[in-house]
Order: sequence, then C-alpha cells, then structure tokens
Amino acid sequence: MNKRIIVGISGSTGPIYGIRLLEALKNTPVETHVIISEWAEKTIQIETDYTTAEVRALADFVHPPKNQAAKISSGSFQTDAMVIVPCSMKTLSSVAHGFADNLISRAADVILKEKRQLIMVPRETPLHDIHLENMLKLSRMGVVMMPPMPAFYNKPETIDDIVNHTVSRLLDQLGIDNDLVGRWLQ
Repeated sequence: MNKRIIVGISGSTGPIYGIRLLEALKNTPVETHVIISEWAEKTIQIETDYTTAEVRALADFVHPPKNQAAKISSGSFQTDAMVIVPCSMKTLSSVAHGFADNLISRAADVILKEKRQLIMVPRETPLHDIHLENMLKLSRMGVVMMPPMPAFYNKPETIDDIVNHTVSRLLDQLGIDNDLVGRWLQ
C-alpha cells in the first residue's frame, strides 16, 4: 500500500499552506484524504484565488467536516500520518483535550491513539500561556509542532517561496522527497 495521509485544513489564516501541500502530494503515490472546516472554506475565499471545489479536487478523497462516521474516524482504517495545516488554536485545543467535536479533531484523536504521525502547523501570534501549554502537551505526546517560520538563508523573493519552504519541510517530516526549495549546502 502507498502512503495514506490525512490533510486537515482548519479556519486559521494561511490555508495556502494546506493547498500547496495537497498540490505537492498530487503527483506522488500518496493517497490523500482532506477535511476542510467550515471556517477554512471562508478563509480560502478571503485569502486565496482558489475555490473550495478546486481545493477538494486536489485530494483523492474528501470528507465533510461534520461526518464523524467517515472511515478516517476509525483506527481500523490504516493511515500513515495526518497534517493539520493551518491549525487554528481552537483545533489545537480540541485535539489537546480530546474534544473530538468535528472530523478534523476526531481524525487527529484517532491518529494519536493509534500512535501514528501527527503534524500540526499552528497559526497564531503572539502566543499566550494556554496556546503554549496545549502545544507542549501535544509535543510531549509525539505531535510535531511546526509553525510556518520563514527561512531567509534561501533568499525568498516571493510569498510562494516562503510557502514552499514550509511545505518542503512538511514533506521532509512525512518522508516524501521533494525539490520545492534549495537545500542548505554551506
């Protein structure tokens, strides 16, 4: 079986990160399952030139955010990893406290209980104590916390360069070879 990855796009600013990840995975042997929250749909409309239908078309399977009976909500459905990108503080808190009130947080809960790889790309600034405590709690459980921090050693010239850097690092975490950005060679 090829890798099977769940991509959750929550309502935080920065849905382009999730969209670009789906674009990068499109021509790989990875099977993708996407969940787009209600607020993510609105943020996609506000922040990008993509329609929600175009984003859904990038995935192999689309799951409605309220469908708690989706196959990805069961540990018996084999997956390799889940990336929540971007991850709102509401979603992060929900996962940290086991409050599986929608399919994104339920699927993440399953990933945690099955000891599979979970990567979160939290989008908020500045961070207060509750945000940091929730991130630390999840990190101690093995969750990779990967805020989209731009790097400047590669001399980005466009916003796409900055987005691609984060997505390249996400792909690295997933063990998927990519050439979205130049590597540090010094």
